[in-house]
Amino acid sequence: MLFNSLQFLLFFTIVTLGYYQLGWQGRWRLLLLASLYFYMVFKPAYILILGLTIVIDYIAGIWIERTSGSARRRLLIISLISNLGILAFFKYLGFFTENIAGLFDLLKLPHLADLLTTLSNQLFIKVLVAFGQSDITAFKDSVINILPIGLSFHTFQAMSYTIEVYRGNQKAERHFGLYALYVMFYPQLVAGPIERPQNVLPQFHQYFNYDFENVKAGLMQMAFGFFKKLVIADRLAMVVSNAYSHPEQHNGLTLLVATFFFTFQIYCDFSGYSDIAIGAARVMGFNLMENFRAPYFAQSISEFWRRWHMSLSTWFRDYLYIPLGGSRRGEERQYLNLFIVFLASGLWHGANWTYIIWGGLNGSYQIMAVLRDKGLARLGYISENSQSTTAVRVFTNRLTTFVLIMLTWVFFRAITVHDAFLILYRIATLSFSDPVVTSLNNIEMWFSVGLIGLLLVKEYYYQTIPTRHSIRFYLLMLLLLVTIYFFGVFTSNQFIYFQF
Repeated sequence: MLFNSLQFLLFFTIVTLGYYQLGWQGRWRLLLLASLYFYMVFKPAYILILGLTIVIDYIAGIWIERTSGSARRRLLIISLISNLGILAFFKYLGFFTENIAGLFDLLKLPHLADLLTTLSNQLFIKVLVAFGQSDITAFKDSVINILPIGLSFHTFQAMSYTIEVYRGNQKAERHFGLYALYVMFYPQLVAGPIERPQNVLPQFHQYFNYDFENVKAGLMQMAFGFFKKLVIADRLAMVVSNAYSHPEQHNGLTLLVATFFFTFQIYCDFSGYSDIAIGAARVMGFNLMENFRAPYFAQSISEFWRRWHMSLSTWFRDYLYIPLGGSRRGEERQYLNLFIVFLASGLWHGANWTYIIWGGLNGSYQIMAVLRDKGLARLGYISENSQSTTAVRVFTNRLTTFVLIMLTWVFFRAITVHDAFLILYRIATLSFSDPVVTSLNNIEMWFSVGLIGLLLVKEYYYQTIPTRHSIRFYLLMLLLLVTIYFFGVFTSNQFIYFQF
C-alpha cells in the first residue's frame, strides 16, 4: 500500500481510531492484522517469505538466550544465514549468476557459463510459478517483479534482533505476536527506519494514553512528509526521468539540471517516507528513530553520512564496521574496513554495478578525507576532525560536500554504468549556451527551484516545527494541505526506496 494514496489515508484513519478504542491486548492484535493487510496489498504471497523469517528468528532468539558457549554462536550464524540466504536468492542470485557466467566466458569456459545460466533460469522459473507469475516470457522483468517489497529493510531489522540477543543487549521476546509486530510494524515495514529491538519492542509492551500533543506533532510530520513527496519529489521526477531514461538524447546542461534535481528528489522522496512513517507511529504514541537530519548542510562526507539514512548508517557501523575492527587495527585496516562497508552499502541498495560504484565512490571519499585530515594535522595546519568556524569556510565545505555527493547520485540513478559515464562526460563538457530541455516549462522549472530553496530555508531554520500553539498548528496544517492539494503530483508514484 502506497503512503501517497487515498487508500492509505483511509487505512491510517480507521486503524488509528480503532487503536485508541482498544485495550493493550486489542491494540497489538489490531496493529499486527493491519500490518499484515498493509503488506499483503502489494502481493499476498510475499507474506509467506516474511512469515518464514519471523518464525526462524523468533525461535533463534529464544534458543540463543538459553544456550551458552559455541552453541550460541552457531545459532546466531544459522539465523543470519537464513535471513541473508533469502535476501541473496531474491535480490542477488540473478546478478551474481550473470557476472560469474560472464567471467566463465572470459576464461574461455562457455560450457560452464551455459550450465550456470540454465540452472539459474530453471530455479527462477520454478519460483515465478510458485508465486503465481504465469507469464514467464519476459523473464528479466518477471524476476524483478518477484522481489518482495522492502526485503532489505525488514531483513536487516530482523538480523539486528538476533545479534542484540546474542550480545546480551536485548532479552529474547517470548510473545510471538509482539515479535512479529516488531518486524512488521506497518509505518516502517517497507522502507524503514531500520529499528533496533531495544527501542521498539519495549514500546509494544506499553499502553499509551491519548496525547493530543503527540497527535499534533505526528500529523505535522506526516504533512511535511506528504509535501516533500507529492509537491517536490514527484515534480522533480518528471525532469529526472525524462533525462536519465535517454541520456544520449540530452545535452550537458540538461543532464546537470536533472542531476541537481535528482539530488533533491531522492532526499525528498526518502525523507518524506520516513517523516510519514515516524509521524504515523507518533500519532499512536510510538517513537521511531530519526532517519534524516538536514544532510545537505553537512560540511564533510563523514558528517553527511551521520545525517543521511541514519538507521542504515548506524546499522553498518555497529554490525559490520566495528566487528571488522573499525579503526582499532591500524590505519590501513581502517581504510579497508571503510571501503568494505560502503561497498556493502552499495550492494545492499541494489544488484547492479551502478550501486556498487556509488558505494565505492563514497568509501573513497571517506578514505581521502581521513588521509587529508591526518596529513594536514601532521603538518600542523589543522587538528584532526576540527570544524572550521568562519562563515566562508563553512559555506565552502558545505558546497564542496554537496557537489561531491551530487556526482555520486549519477551512478545511483543511472540505469547502466555506460549511461552514468556518458552523463558525467556530457556534464564535464557542457556549454552554458545549450538550452535546458525538460518536460517542464520555464515557469514550472523555476517553481521547482523555488521549492528546493524553500525546503533548504525550512531545514536550516526549523528542523522540527513546534506544534504546541494550536493556532499556529492549524494554520500551518491548513497551508500544507492546500499546497499539497493544488501543487501536488497525484500519480501514485512509488517511493524510490521501495525497490530496496
